[in-house]
Amino acid sequence: MRDPDGLIARAGVRGDPDRDQHFLVDDRVLDRLPTYLTETDADTSHILEIGGGTGALTDRLLAVGDEVTVVERDRELAAFLREEFADEIDAGELTVVQGDALKVELPDFTASVSNLPYGVSSEIAFRLFPEKKPLVLMFQQEFAERMVAEPNTSEYGRLSVSSQHYADVELVESIPKEAFSPPPAVQSAVVRAIPREPDYEVDNEDFFLRFVKALFTQRRKTIRNGIRNTAHISGLAEPEAVVDAADEDVLRKRAGAMAPSEFAALAQLARDVGGPIDE
Repeated sequence: MRDPDGLIARAGVRGDPDRDQHFLVDDRVLDRLPTYLTETDADTSHILEIGGGTGALTDRLLAVGDEVTVVERDRELAAFLREEFADEIDAGELTVVQGDALKVELPDFTASVSNLPYGVSSEIAFRLFPEKKPLVLMFQQEFAERMVAEPNTSEYGRLSVSSQHYADVELVESIPKEAFSPPPAVQSAVVRAIPREPDYEVDNEDFFLRFVKALFTQRRKTIRNGIRNTAHISGLAEPEAVVDAADEDVLRKRAGAMAPSEFAALAQLARDVGGPIDE
């Protein structure tokens, strides 16, 4: 495997915190990341990496994947990756895409392993989740803890419900600041997401996620008041009709105590009787 410090030296770059660049340089962590994918027997025929940097993780992914596509926003780093991995590119094993991962067309990948740029990690994650492919993604520790949180915990929120709607999510490893160059201000963590269908039905996924978002903006209020106060977010035309139709036990709860399945049932009721104005 290529030495991560050697890659940084050959690239002639330094990580820039102002540009959300923190290069992962701990060999042990780099070696472990692909195993969180392979130990699940995931399809590794085409692995997507977001934020390739100087290629330390790319190198490890090439060892386990038949084909790897790297999306790198930084033009100079993308050029370096094409030079450093010229043989792998010529062999058809690697494709380097220079561009914004939120805007470029993604390939038909089978799994993703990525050290995400933290400033846009949420937006990228929720671009990847609907693809319903196995994901091994690195986030800020606090963000990762919120993704995997259970109801009735302080970390549980909109992010927990949204993430767990798409996949079984698991925090598999915490990563110290010292594993990066330069070290970030916060500790990091690796989340593994294995796609699966939820154990509840959602007729309109966009409305469900918007409804969850709305109620968590009023997480200290009861569900009753949350429904009434957030029609401008949820888009409900008749929030009072939803309150009248909902079960009293649900209306007394707060968003932080609602399981994803309970949100789904309430969202379905809201669509049926509250008439979302965009439908």
